[in-house]
Amino acid sequence: MSAQATDSELTPVSLQDGDGEPRLNSAGLPSTTSLPRGQDGNAGTQDPDPSEESRLKPSGGREHSGEAGEEAGPGEAVGQCVDHESELNWFCITEGKRVCSQCPIVGSCRGHSVSPVERRAAAVRDRLVDVCEKLQLQAQRIERFLSDTLSTREHGLQVAASSAREQCVRWGAGVRGAVEEAEQWVLEAVQREDERVRNSLLTQRAHWAQGLGRLGTLRAELVRLLTETTDSQLVSSSQEMSERVEQAEGVGEPHDSDKLTFDLRCCESPLLMSMWVSATILSHPAENSLCFDEGTVSPLLSLSDDGRCLTFLPRRQRQPRLYNPGRFDSWPNALCGRALASGLHRWTLSLEGSQAFKVGVCYGSMERKGSGNAARLGYNTGSWVLSYYESKFCFSHAGRHLALPVLCRPKWLAVLLDFQGGTLVFADRESGAVLHAHHQAFSEALYPACAVAHQSLHLLSH
Repeated sequence: MSAQATDSELTPVSLQDGDGEPRLNSAGLPSTTSLPRGQDGNAGTQDPDPSEESRLKPSGGREHSGEAGEEAGPGEAVGQCVDHESELNWFCITEGKRVCSQCPIVGSCRGHSVSPVERRAAAVRDRLVDVCEKLQLQAQRIERFLSDTLSTREHGLQVAASSAREQCVRWGAGVRGAVEEAEQWVLEAVQREDERVRNSLLTQRAHWAQGLGRLGTLRAELVRLLTETTDSQLVSSSQEMSERVEQAEGVGEPHDSDKLTFDLRCCESPLLMSMWVSATILSHPAENSLCFDEGTVSPLLSLSDDGRCLTFLPRRQRQPRLYNPGRFDSWPNALCGRALASGLHRWTLSLEGSQAFKVGVCYGSMERKGSGNAARLGYNTGSWVLSYYESKFCFSHAGRHLALPVLCRPKWLAVLLDFQGGTLVFADRESGAVLHAHHQAFSEALYPACAVAHQSLHLLSH
């Protein structure tokens, strides 16, 4: 077929109408079936939208069945199109191969999206730069995870494990003869938990160190591809680059986990706990100096002259109290005036008469004003209380409430606090039965706390 016949069949037209605007196809891109002619009579092409390029993946096969010549670098000959005897200085995005300027007009790539080789290579280089930057940032995050998070966890493991061991030894010292076997069992459980967390830390370190090495290798390969590859080779390496990117994404992102935390519950033993509580109640002196601080007592309560008895006031009996920044003004709460920050402590309250109360401890930084949960015992992270309401006991902390199966309501409630061991226990003083035990490392000094919504609570002096 002659050139005139070919041109007649294609009827190429200009990309621009009379107003100078390019014609757009249905996708909103410049039409590729009507391309402008260059100086030599060959048809030109229009670059697709960059976002369109990024969605298209080259086939990764041979670029052009009709191309001739060797691969060339920038400024060198890029081969000849066998079909049209023109330079292969365009890239068909649809088929992922180099073509000449005639192929999109009258050749096998008619109607395809095309782009100059130089521009295509520049886009690939930009993407490689972005990928390398992302890999570098990911490697930095993993390095920080290895140096900061895991190191902190390892230190926390040492502290927690040491604290748990000390607690077990303290309990065993008080009841050595009767609980020797239980003490050994607990120590073995602590050892198992220590080994579990340590193995988790070692596994995490090994995994992320390996991932860090893989990222370094992949980044080095991509940098080599970026710096040592010619434009012609670069535009043909999209498949290889995609595989490298998928390998990098497979490394994943580091994240902290509860598996790296030492579980203090491993040192729980009902027998050892019961014996320790009984021995402490019988042998450890009560906190005789404890009394409620009048400056914290809510206007809903009255305080006895000796500072040991709190009584809930009906509305008609309430009197205004002097303003104090430490006073609870909405909830019927009160704190003892002595902070407990070390050692073992025990105090007892008489529960006779009251059908609605809370007994426990809180941080001195707990909010005192307003009716929100921040000033409500058991509803924030700074308070731990045993609650009794509607004939049911529960343990409350941070707004979570654990129902307790207490069969017989105690007459006197003993509260034991082992500050260093991070143990808070509520027990029946008469029988030594443990109502509930809570294990947690405390970060601030604790104050004995109470709330009364019916009749009275009384701190005993023995």
